[in-house]
Amino acid sequence: MKKKKVISFLIMAIMILAIVGCSQQDKGVEEPIDVEEEVAKEPTEEEAVEEEAVAEEASEKLEDKLLIYSTHSEDLISMVADEFEKETGVTVEFINLKGELAERVEAEKNNPQADVMFGGASNLFMDLKEKDLFESFEPEWVDKLDPLFKDSENFWFGTIKTPVALFYNTEVVDVEDLPKDWSDLADEKYEGELIFRNALSSSARVMYSALLQQYEKNSTLDEGWEFMKGLDKNTKQYFDSGSLMMQSIGRKEASISFSTLNDVLDNKLNNDLPIEIVNLGSGYPVITDAIAVIKNSPHPVAAKAFVEFAGSAKIQSMLANEFNRMPTHPDAYADSPEWMAEVTFNVMDVDWANLAAKQSEWMQKWDTQIKDAGKDVE
Repeated sequence: MKKKKVISFLIMAIMILAIVGCSQQDKGVEEPIDVEEEVAKEPTEEEAVEEEAVAEEASEKLEDKLLIYSTHSEDLISMVADEFEKETGVTVEFINLKGELAERVEAEKNNPQADVMFGGASNLFMDLKEKDLFESFEPEWVDKLDPLFKDSENFWFGTIKTPVALFYNTEVVDVEDLPKDWSDLADEKYEGELIFRNALSSSARVMYSALLQQYEKNSTLDEGWEFMKGLDKNTKQYFDSGSLMMQSIGRKEASISFSTLNDVLDNKLNNDLPIEIVNLGSGYPVITDAIAVIKNSPHPVAAKAFVEFAGSAKIQSMLANEFNRMPTHPDAYADSPEWMAEVTFNVMDVDWANLAAKQSEWMQKWDTQIKDAGKDVE
């Protein structure tokens, strides 16, 4: 009898539990959540797209500042920097390094301080590219540039093309006495009539190297060095400053020199110097002033935005009008001075990759063995 009561009680308990369980299911009570299973759950396609968009937006957000290393004049850099700040709100700082630009960028390879290298001849950029110092990317306008004015792998881009031209003081030299080509400058009749920039100037480094390369191409480099000795003998003075050199020409302390075409025009048109270009047989080397994003820079998004901005047709035409800088962007000519589309001169045949490889070696020899050799220098 006692055993039957126990069985009845168990049956009743089971029935009650079954009824309660059904009741709980009817009320929509959820089963316990498996946390590990929930974490491992894959996001939907829409969620994945949204997350990717958020990540991309965060990665493309401009940093609040930017540092530029440059060889351009303070007025030129300031104008571009100010326009960029107005458009983006990014604070731009810059350091003008002149002839020390490439060396500074290379020295900071393992700990870059600057974001953009702005200015300097393309051969410098070729050299630094080979040393893995730049980051590749594609600005919107890159396809419009002639291949001469950009790196084939988009590590650097030309923003200005700069002929280096021989010029003279028209009040000192008669036209019939002008040199017909660069080689004539070693003639003793020009002794004391020449003044030039020293090799701290990127235009001078290119000019001296390009002249030597013309001899090297003909397997007569030794003759090239003899020419450089004759050129040095006829050179009255070398200048660290382009403005001081121009002032010396204006004071008739010498009569013939070379400089970038825009510098010659600036001094002729704005400073009323009586100077004119000499069109030589072998022509002028045309420097491509370039720009690049420094690899592993502190502010990479702002750096790319600045390169995009500085190479645009809008900014190139602004530089053309304010500083007589000839654009590389073809669309910029529509709003540039008329003479830029009309000017004609012979272009020197320069192998820029070869020049990039040889320039340091040649300029070291020029500076230590040729410059002022055998002259009494104060």
